[in-house]
Amino acid sequence: MKLTIHGAARQVTGSMHLLEVGQYKILIDCGLDYEKDRNIQTNEDFAFNPAEIDVVVLTHAHIDHSGNLPTLIRLGFDGQILCTSPTADLTELLLLDSVSIFMRKAHKGNKHNRKGKFNSGAQPLYLQKHVMDTVERFVTIGYNRPFRVSGNIELTFIPIGHLLGAAAAIFKVTEDGVEKTIAFTGDIGRKDYPVLDDPQPLPDVDYIITESTYGGRYHTTGKSVEETLVEIIEKACIKEQGRLIIPAFSIGRTQSLVYSLNKIFSSGLLPAVKIFVDSPLAVRSTEVFRKYHYLVNQEAQEFYQKQGDEFEFDNLTYVENLKDSRQVSNYFEPCVIISSAGMLDGGRIQDHLYHNIQNYYCTILFIGYCAKGTLGFRLLRGDPIVHIKDRELAVYATIKQTDVLSAHGDHADLMNTIKQVNNAQLKKVFLVHGEASSMQALADALTEEGYDALIPEKGVAYNLS
Repeated sequence: MKLTIHGAARQVTGSMHLLEVGQYKILIDCGLDYEKDRNIQTNEDFAFNPAEIDVVVLTHAHIDHSGNLPTLIRLGFDGQILCTSPTADLTELLLLDSVSIFMRKAHKGNKHNRKGKFNSGAQPLYLQKHVMDTVERFVTIGYNRPFRVSGNIELTFIPIGHLLGAAAAIFKVTEDGVEKTIAFTGDIGRKDYPVLDDPQPLPDVDYIITESTYGGRYHTTGKSVEETLVEIIEKACIKEQGRLIIPAFSIGRTQSLVYSLNKIFSSGLLPAVKIFVDSPLAVRSTEVFRKYHYLVNQEAQEFYQKQGDEFEFDNLTYVENLKDSRQVSNYFEPCVIISSAGMLDGGRIQDHLYHNIQNYYCTILFIGYCAKGTLGFRLLRGDPIVHIKDRELAVYATIKQTDVLSAHGDHADLMNTIKQVNNAQLKKVFLVHGEASSMQALADALTEEGYDALIPEKGVAYNLS
């Protein structure tokens, strides 16, 4: 049995791992790599022949895990994609949204072409028909239900938090009469996260391939999500009578944020403040959360029984069309605007920033990770002037950040996930999906605890004996 890390090796994005059992090839995740200075077209340069992959296992819907599936199919993969039902529905939404982003960039590139400035890298990586081909290949599996992938390979999905439908993929492989077990964590969630259940402990396994996003880092403690939001909204919208703009990923982060705001206002912790959710993708993905309501956590289900829909309340408005989105800019009363994308590189959030970045009475609150090179990263870095929609704009708005809504487990969560596994059986832990410093911090901590931790090289094959 052989493992090769083809993506998210010593970096955050582009998760893609190849597990070979004899001649049978399993690809775990197939995400877009959008690290700094990387041309999106290089995502079609697979280090293997897509036609030779027998099956894909998808841990969750986020684009850095799912976003390159249509490219894989376009270049020859014709097998099944195994995932949970919520992951299938959310992935379809995200992939279609990616096509829209590709097409906007291509249109902009062609517009520049007429001026002699065309960049061929703006061509779409894939089209809607490729997304539809991808959706047709989804085969959904419930949690904790062993699935026979082939004669000697069994797959079980277990809940891992992080996002609705997210799962750790547990493989049981029999080779030459010897049984081996391997866990691919995907992205590990955190305890007591709004809407989502806590991650389920991993079973005892021989090998773990784990994310390391928050290696060496700890989430802020001492204040709950609601307490943090109350403090920020009270200052930005009530005391200063201004507006609060929250860039948030449409799938997962927005639903958790809306639910938390619902609890705040339904409890009377703040006077009513107008809330706008300006993201068509958030509207559609919220319907998926409603569809799979039986998978939200017990607290959210109890809230539903007592108060009604977690994602609806009186002062909340979902903005769907572009005309209404533009009208939000003309709303001059104090308000909260939740819009995508979370790192500010595209989406309607750029329109809101364009009109408010020079507003002294505006606060921009980051609630998630911003990759290097993104507009969000530059604002958090403190750049006094930023480029938005072909203009250089001075930053007068207040920039804030909180990690209370981060959906990733921190260093302690990652360590606890691994330490729950019997170390006498665990042979090696492979660290992926993290910045180099985070991976090293987690590797050092695991080594101190007596674990064999490895930061794998991209494209290097490791024998799992």
